[in-house]
Parts: sequence; C-alpha cells; structure tokens
Amino acid sequence: MNFNIYTLGCKVNSYESNVMSDLLKNKGYKEVSIDEKADISIINTCTVTNTADNKSLKTIRHAIKQNKDAIIVVVGCMSQNKKEEVVKIDGVDIVLGNVGKSKVVEYIDEYIKTKQIKLDIYDMMNQTFEPMILNNFNKTRAFVKIQDGCNNYCSYCIIPYVRGNVRSKNKNDILIEITNLVDQGHKEIVLTGIHTGNYGSDLKDYDFSDLLNEICEIKGLERIRISSIEVTELNDKFLRTLKNNKIIVNHMHIPLQSGSDKILKQMNRKYDKQYFINKIDKIRKIRPGISITTDLIVGFPGETEKDFEETIETIKKIKFTKIHVFPYSSRKGTVAADMPNQIEEKVKKERVKKIIEISKQLEIEYMRKYLDKELSFIPEMEKDGYLIGHTGNYLQIKSLGDRNLIGEDVLVKIEKINYPNLEAKIVNKVFN
Repeated sequence: MNFNIYTLGCKVNSYESNVMSDLLKNKGYKEVSIDEKADISIINTCTVTNTADNKSLKTIRHAIKQNKDAIIVVVGCMSQNKKEEVVKIDGVDIVLGNVGKSKVVEYIDEYIKTKQIKLDIYDMMNQTFEPMILNNFNKTRAFVKIQDGCNNYCSYCIIPYVRGNVRSKNKNDILIEITNLVDQGHKEIVLTGIHTGNYGSDLKDYDFSDLLNEICEIKGLERIRISSIEVTELNDKFLRTLKNNKIIVNHMHIPLQSGSDKILKQMNRKYDKQYFINKIDKIRKIRPGISITTDLIVGFPGETEKDFEETIETIKKIKFTKIHVFPYSSRKGTVAADMPNQIEEKVKKERVKKIIEISKQLEIEYMRKYLDKELSFIPEMEKDGYLIGHTGNYLQIKSLGDRNLIGEDVLVKIEKINYPNLEAKIVNKVFN
C-alpha cells in the first residue's frame, strides 16, 4: 500500500509529518506525492488562524476527492481544536489530535482490520513528551523537535490549548538524533518546538543553553539554527552560549508581535518595547551583522492608528532583516476574542500591506551590505541550472552551478540583488 502526507502550518508539523513518513516506510508502506493517488492520505492540520482552519478543511476535502477509496487520517492542531467538525466530514476514517502521531501505523493497522471510524483526542493539559526520533530528513536542512507545548497564554493564541503544557524531549534522544542526521550528511540542524527556548523549564538543572552547548560538540555539525526564540529567554547564559559557539548561525528569529507597549500588554506578552530593543542591542554587540527576523500581528483589538504608527517606528528603529506579518485572527476560547474594539478586516489588510512594504525595504537594505562580498551557502535545490540555498544569516543565494553541489558548503561572491535572491558567482566549489 502507498501513502501521502499533506502538511500544513509550522516546522513542528513538518517534523512530525517526517516522523510519520519514516514509521510508515519502516512498516513497508511506500510514500507517493500529494499529486498522486494513495491508499492512505494523512492530513496534518494547523489551527493558528481562521485562514489555517479553512485551508486545513479544504485540504481534507481535496484529499478525500482525489483518493476516494483511501483511508483518510486527520491529525494535528485543527482536529485537536475542532474534533466535532472534522469527524462529521464524510470520508474521514481516523481523527487524532496532537497525541498519537507516533502510533499512526497502529491506528491504520487497526482500521484495516475493523473498518471502524476512530476518534482519539486527548486532553492536552499535563501531557508528557511523546517520543519521536527522525532517522532521515528529506531536505538539506534537518529540523529536530526538542520540545512541545507552551505556558505563555498570549491573549490571542489558541496554541497552548491545542498543544498543551511545556514538555521537553530527553536530551540524550536529541543528541543521538542529531548525531545520526549529521552522519547521514546533514550540515545544518534547525532546533524547533512550540516554545523552543523554553526547553528544560520542566527539567531539573538543565536548560536550553545547556542543550545548545552539548549540541555544539557534535562532530561534523557545521550549523545550528534556532527556528524561533522569545526575547525573554535571551538571558546572560544564552548570550554567553551565542558568543562562544560560532556554529550557531548568524541569524535569529525573535517574535516582536507589536511595537506598541499598550498592545503588548493587552496581548499578554512578557516584555515592553524597550526591553526588546535592549536585548537586540546586546545580541548585536556579540554578533555584529547578525540577521534578526521577527513576527508581527497587526489589527489586534483596540490597535489605533497611533498604536500602529508606534509599531512602525519601533520596527524601523530595530531594523529587522525581515518581518513576517499576520492580520489578527480571532480564535474562539482566547481572551482577545472577547475584547472590545475589534478591527475591521479592511484596516487589517491595509496595515499588513504597509508592513510588507517596510519589510522589503529593510530586507534590501540588509542585502546591500553583502554586495561584492564573499559568503558561504549550502545549496538546497537546483532549478534551471541555478543552485538555490541560504547562507548562515539566511540570505537566499542563487548561483549557476552543478546540482552535485547540493548539500555542500559553497563559497560565492555576491554580484547583485534580484529580490528575494542575491545572485552570486561560485568562488570555490567546496568551502572548508
């Protein structure tokens, strides 16, 4: 039998989809693309926004239509959040939330024997970490999930309710997993989780910085990237770790969410804008030229034009390299959903558009610093004779070259900006 997996949402979902793929392959199932007919279709859903919900539902229905006789398995955040809605969809056979993905083979085997629709959704509070080990990642950059859950309860966010409490993966399992991935040729590892930097908060005398220091000792690993980290987790111990370990890349993604102190407080974020600015200044003293990217929500309830202008002033002052901007999406069950002064969709769209324009300006400004400079990048794909990949500071490089260089560390000279790429010429085929 063959299977395919549709993955929506975050890098944690991508990791978990890869784990499910590994498990099925090890059982003798064959993976096919989402464009091909499959005997089993798994949809790993997202619920972070209304748009994510709608996309998840659309994907479920598409999979059912394309694979009429297939076993349809729906897992993830949307099924955790809206199980009643999912189980009512004609054609869905197995519904799991955010517990049980590591047992997907058992669920499928049981369904093949019984033909009984299965709904298995657990309460996410006080869960333990579900063990998952990825033996191989199908891209140059390998993601490793180190923790799950979030205890922050930002007023706009549904994720703590669907992912549950913070729980950390066993550190020995992480080190073994990364060592195996490096042995298989992965040069870059991305540490990911729902609240990545909070790793170890449920452990005794061991935290995220301790884990980073141990990972940095793994022989053959060239790059460590952190998928995202909260500014409140950038304590002095972390900053020393960043200073002392050069294989931690020159790029950090630190969510700001708003540049207005009033809105940050209403969001239940744990900092004000000056705290954020001061931390960024400390990082840049340790790592001059580091790329700092961020997330931003606009149109939060009560966000006035003055608040929005304050946010623009803040992001220009910080000079982010890139801004991922989202219109506020009301999520039933969160505090913000019941707040007064909800913002019109038209206003949200206008604000998103303005931030995207500013982000592009800031991105190009950062790119200009590297014109005529030499940088190393790891090609991730080849298209029309061009190698495409990223530098350590997450600049996207496009260079003529042989596809045999995919996955290698290549030294190039930057020739021009062709947004969103930097076009470059290979100086050395392999950079050591």
